[in-house]
Amino acid sequence: MTTTTVIGTAGHIDHGKSTLVRVLTGTDPDRLKEEKDRGITIDLGFAHYAQADGAVLSFVDVPGHERFVKNMLAGVSGINAVLLVVAADESVMPQTREHFDICRLLHVSRGVIALTKADLVDAETLELARLEVSELVAESFLADAPIVPVSASRGDGLDALRSALADVTRDAPGEGAAGAARLPIDRAFSMRGFGTVVTGTLASGRMSVNGELLLLPAGRRVKVRGLQVHGAKQAQAEAGRRVAVNLGGVELAEVSRGESLVTPDCFETTRRFDGVVELLGSAKPLRHGARVRFHHGTSEVLGRVAVSGPVAPPPDTSSAERPVTDGEITPGGSAYVRVRLEAPAVLTRGDRYVLRAYSPPMTIAGGVVLDPQPPRLGVRTAGGRRRFDRLNRPLEASSLDDRLLASARVVIEEQAGLGLEVSALVRRLGASPDALDRIVARLEADGAAVRVADRLVAPAVLDDGRNRLLASLSTYHRDHPLSEGLPREEARERLFRYADASVFERVLADLVAADRIAARGHLALASHRVSLSADEERARDAIAEAVRQGGLAPPDAAALPATGGVDAAVGDRVVKLLIRQKVLVKVDALVFHVETLERLKAEVSALKSEGGVEPARVDVGTFKERYGITRKYAIPLLEFLDRERVTRRVGQGRVVL
Repeated sequence: MTTTTVIGTAGHIDHGKSTLVRVLTGTDPDRLKEEKDRGITIDLGFAHYAQADGAVLSFVDVPGHERFVKNMLAGVSGINAVLLVVAADESVMPQTREHFDICRLLHVSRGVIALTKADLVDAETLELARLEVSELVAESFLADAPIVPVSASRGDGLDALRSALADVTRDAPGEGAAGAARLPIDRAFSMRGFGTVVTGTLASGRMSVNGELLLLPAGRRVKVRGLQVHGAKQAQAEAGRRVAVNLGGVELAEVSRGESLVTPDCFETTRRFDGVVELLGSAKPLRHGARVRFHHGTSEVLGRVAVSGPVAPPPDTSSAERPVTDGEITPGGSAYVRVRLEAPAVLTRGDRYVLRAYSPPMTIAGGVVLDPQPPRLGVRTAGGRRRFDRLNRPLEASSLDDRLLASARVVIEEQAGLGLEVSALVRRLGASPDALDRIVARLEADGAAVRVADRLVAPAVLDDGRNRLLASLSTYHRDHPLSEGLPREEARERLFRYADASVFERVLADLVAADRIAARGHLALASHRVSLSADEERARDAIAEAVRQGGLAPPDAAALPATGGVDAAVGDRVVKLLIRQKVLVKVDALVFHVETLERLKAEVSALKSEGGVEPARVDVGTFKERYGITRKYAIPLLEFLDRERVTRRVGQGRVVL
């Protein structure tokens, strides 16, 4: 497949960015009438050309005017390399520095420097401009980049520039189609006969014609009706390409720059995130609670910064040299922050962002997202700072898989009994949906997680849950020797209130499989047996006999403890034990011996054969008279017979079934 490198222009206004792109590609990137009238680039422009080896260079021409830097940010977010343009007759200017800072903060890793208008200056001035540019980019990603003098009007140096750009193309890493599709929208317009069209650089994944995507933050599902890559129709587009997408199911008024087209169920919006921020050395100190302009992808959102602490506090530095002093990030310092946004953004772990001051709007910082869905834990507490350190450390891993696995371990441990949804590996940590099974298998093989239903739980959480449940049951049996066990829901509420229900069920299943507990309506240790003292055994026998002797008119339940010669609490436990053992049966508020009820059922059933052809009938009066009992006992017993399907109520009486 043809490789494509997206190159963003950067540089001060009127330094010749658009002119240079035009002579390189043959396409005028200034597409707006106002841009042509005023002679400056206001919005993003796009152009491309194919090299001799077939590789395609796709240019995003950005505005250089200070007022349009936010437009520049929208274009530079998806680039693979930068073409830094500096006019030889003016050299380094304010927007040169700001554009360069933005590229550095976004970790653009390669580029070429063009010294334009070289025909307008003498050799000495050209060399001075070269030295100033070299000083600007020293110790940065452009430190070893070629500096090519060019004249767009005369064509001088264009071949050398194309050669340098070809080298950048060869060095650029392949984006591939891994991961879920994400296209930050930098332009939206309508075309007659087609409808809504959006453009952007496909940051990850793959798009296909007739595929379904999700427009975020709006949450609207849309269909891909058509795709173009560099002006040519394509059935599919992969990461790293400049793409135009014809959308179905949405009107132009419902789409705007800053939104994202994504694979459904793979991204979610957030209004806060935890991250690392690096403050420019030229910026003023960034205080805790400062309002900022947050730029990510093609979006701009206002927010406030909560400063946690330095990323790596130097051990022996004066207060003036510390990255964070009195809640302020010092110029050139790096710190952990939580950013609270005033509107939703589409973020995932590892995303780069830029911060600009609220007023006056100027670039002050940039950083990386550590967690787009952080827990409600104070960022300035000791626990909050430790959490930042643990989240930041995995980003230092060498491979993408290792970074992802290390990050997953941190978040899984942090989630404790709630566990981490498997799908959150994609939404929150940025994993590829195609790699989920492999990632989960690695986590389980490494002993970092156990899959419980749709969640990943740290093994230590399950071990702790099993141990706590066993200890709780042991204590419960000691305190309630006559009880069948701890009610299941009481155990869940007491021990697993802050855990997912699936974790509780897994703990039970593990202990049952190991023959450690019995789990029915009540939970009990497998070794548990009801044990009675000598007094309790005598009380049990006495109470059972008293109820049996009482027949269909047994003693009231409140009087049974006295019958057994024990106090009310012990008597109540003994009665409950007899009920569980099915020696006694509770019928409403009364307690009958099981033998008495079985005999009653047999006698009433026998009435059916005595009635001849006509069905045998029973009413309250005859029932009371036949068994010599009062209404207090007759009504509950007749309702008991109904439930046992011995009789059925018909009108005021009952028919024997």
